[in-house]
Amino acid sequence: MRIFITGATGFIGIATVKELIAAGHQVLGMARSDEGAKSLKAIGADIHRGSLEDLESLKDGAAAADAVIHLAFIHDFSKFQENCEKDRRAIEALGSVLGGSKRPFLVTAGTGGVAPGQVATEDMDVPPGFPFPRVSERAALALKGVNASVMRLPQVHNTVKQGLVTYLVAAAREKGLSAYVGEGGNRWAAGHVSDTARLYRLAIENGEPGAKYHAVGEEGVTMRDIAEAIGRGLKVPVKSLSPDEAQDHFGWLAAFAGLDMPASSARTQEQLRWHPTGPGLIADLEQMRYVEGETFRHAK
Repeated sequence: MRIFITGATGFIGIATVKELIAAGHQVLGMARSDEGAKSLKAIGADIHRGSLEDLESLKDGAAAADAVIHLAFIHDFSKFQENCEKDRRAIEALGSVLGGSKRPFLVTAGTGGVAPGQVATEDMDVPPGFPFPRVSERAALALKGVNASVMRLPQVHNTVKQGLVTYLVAAAREKGLSAYVGEGGNRWAAGHVSDTARLYRLAIENGEPGAKYHAVGEEGVTMRDIAEAIGRGLKVPVKSLSPDEAQDHFGWLAAFAGLDMPASSARTQEQLRWHPTGPGLIADLEQMRYVEGETFRHAK
């Protein structure tokens, strides 16, 4: 297949492009910059210049492909609602080209917030009015006549980045303290980037319309374990904070730091014959280089 990918130059995007090309697919990767285009060309992808805000460029990319994977998102959480609206418009633009065909459209969402305090499963829907999940899931599944499905991501990691955990590391470095809220028993689901990329491939090859897939390798890693791993890496104290103290320490991330967000991938594994094999989140945190200015560099 010829697959158009938005967000192709990102952390998960690059891994997914490599996975698809290795499996014999052609990839048309969207790039906003010359640097991004160069990185995609180096791994064998064709280049489509455009951006999330350029709806015509999105439509042109989708029109030139047999399938679409939507990975792009503007990760500026100070403008979260605004960026969610841009995401919705992008999804609707892509869907307008794919309507009436069987071409797969795989849209990215998250496991967090699907079932706070419970283990989120693929058959659960995002509760109405929940403030944190991206609107991508609802937008995609509301499209008429489109073969759309959803990939829900946990904290996707390697020894360079770890989803929201990356921001926990930054906060610990800045404050000289690695923290968790209360007893730190709240859990975050996680998945290795290599497993996630493989799942995107399997879902675009064998996915079903309306399906929701979970790229979860670990059902839930406790926040205390995460904070302690960061503390060891940065060689800073580890401390429990009250919710009020957490607001000052974490800033915007405080809204997530105390949430219990476990998730299962049992149905995904069964349906797509996908079995996670990558390292766990704590193992990757242990292998990071926590050198000043090189926090997210691979360990040697």
